[in-house]
Amino acid sequence: MCSDKFYTYIILTERNTFYCGYTNDLKKRFEQHKSGHGAKYTRVFKPVEIVYFAEFDTKSDAMKHEAFIKKMNRKEKEFLISQFNRDELSRLSLQKINIQ
Repeated sequence: MCSDKFYTYIILTERNTFYCGYTNDLKKRFEQHKSGHGAKYTRVFKPVEIVYFAEFDTKSDAMKHEAFIKKMNRKEKEFLISQFNRDELSRLSLQKINIQ
């Protein structure tokens, strides 16, 4: 799914923590996290699923959104995720790229 689009994403881990990152290939990056070849954080706290993602036209915008999310407290992240999960199109998007 490598494209000219960029994504900011949040992964839920086995320890019920969140990991946030950005990529231009959401499926490949999630597979890297699951196989232990992603971030150090997801090597320790194993990823369960992608619970949020947003698509951007530029790497810069995806990185800015990642920084914004990383400044959020847990409740704010949970609210962002809850809004995403209420959107049927978001769930269908994850299925379309075979992430869940």
